[in-house]
Amino acid sequence: MQSNVRINAGVKLLGLCLISLFLTNAPVQAAEPAAGTALFNGRDLSGWVNVNGAPDTWQVQDGTIVCTGEPRCFLRTDRMYENYVLELEWRHEKPGGNSGLFFHADALPQIGAPYPRAIEAQLFDDDHGSLFGIRGASLVPLTDPDKKGSTARARALEKRCKPAGQWNQYVLTTKDGTVELAVNGKVVTRAKQTSLVKGFIGLQAEHTEVHFRNIRIRELPSSNPPPEKIAQSDEGFVSLFDGVSFAGWKHLPGHKGHWVAHDGEIHYDGKAESKKRTDRDLWTKDEFGDFILIADWRLPVEPELKPHPIVLFNGDFLMQEDNPRKRVTRPHLDAGDSGIYLRGSTRAQLNIWSQVLGSGEINGYRTDKTMPPEVRRACIPIKNADRPLGQWNRFEITMRGDRVTVVLNGTTVITEAQLPGIPARGPIALQHHNDPVEFRNLYIKELK
Repeated sequence: MQSNVRINAGVKLLGLCLISLFLTNAPVQAAEPAAGTALFNGRDLSGWVNVNGAPDTWQVQDGTIVCTGEPRCFLRTDRMYENYVLELEWRHEKPGGNSGLFFHADALPQIGAPYPRAIEAQLFDDDHGSLFGIRGASLVPLTDPDKKGSTARARALEKRCKPAGQWNQYVLTTKDGTVELAVNGKVVTRAKQTSLVKGFIGLQAEHTEVHFRNIRIRELPSSNPPPEKIAQSDEGFVSLFDGVSFAGWKHLPGHKGHWVAHDGEIHYDGKAESKKRTDRDLWTKDEFGDFILIADWRLPVEPELKPHPIVLFNGDFLMQEDNPRKRVTRPHLDAGDSGIYLRGSTRAQLNIWSQVLGSGEINGYRTDKTMPPEVRRACIPIKNADRPLGQWNRFEITMRGDRVTVVLNGTTVITEAQLPGIPARGPIALQHHNDPVEFRNLYIKELK
């Protein structure tokens, strides 16, 4: 009798093992998970924000989000999430596909980058399942730690993704800064102490086509994190540049081949052709009144020493004693010159340059000796906040009435400078100044 019991128990155990093995290796089904709320309705991108991609970068086809991969950019949820279990399915169309799942992400990209500060779950063919921080975010790996790169990375204990063309499932659980990722039914990656614990959920475009579907979330109780653990919120900024074209800009015939849109960046060689000087600048089609403008820029050429004038506290140039018409200069590294025009006014030019004075200077008003002294002085940056030549910088420009405030790389350099006579509304322009310059991450929020 005892022998028969042991045989029956063994048969049952063997059966359970076979069932478990079958379930572990069974293909991922398209059926909805038993719990959670759908983040994607299968029909359109309601609830999602195309942050910095072209209109056709993210499309819905047959219940699937189809990403072309161009330009590099991201699609994110329209609200933040903290503790949760997230399920989604994804597939690459061709071998070598690359993408990522962002979580605890900022609303906008970091300076000079196509992506936000976030934690990423990798969707790369050769490195699927790894977890790491990007653009200033961080974590502590718990599985197969890799610290060879610029950021610590938790790598998957085994590769479980299927070949291109087949669907894979990720189940991501994040709670109080601890994360685990299951790939096709098995937890393979763990990490702790994520630098952010609340933020947006995003999907990454990175040069290859990728598809997503069955995106669901089950929220867990909040832990009421402190502000420093919460990502940058959505403040209502709208992109002025789709990353691949000049839709929304007056791209004139003389601009062709000179003002070029490529992979999320505007490249200008400084050689636009037009008899009219202002037709060499790149102007928006729309006009704006009061607004906050975000613009990333850099001067990409190799700097060289050139003579630079010296600006006095009152806005005048220092002139030679024996020749009052000639400026005093000193050698300084120079990588070129450009600027941003506000409300259609070439006088309201925020300088982008290599001068000791620093970028953000409002040149047309600072040099106008008919302006009151206090107006001219207010147009001089209180500090040079430029990053080293060749690196990306970020302007945050606030225009209210005839007053403008300029924040450069997080430092306020111009505070409510008055610009008498500036139009109430007008377009915005990226300036031609004969030198190469690059722009990206152009966002605007109109103020009431």
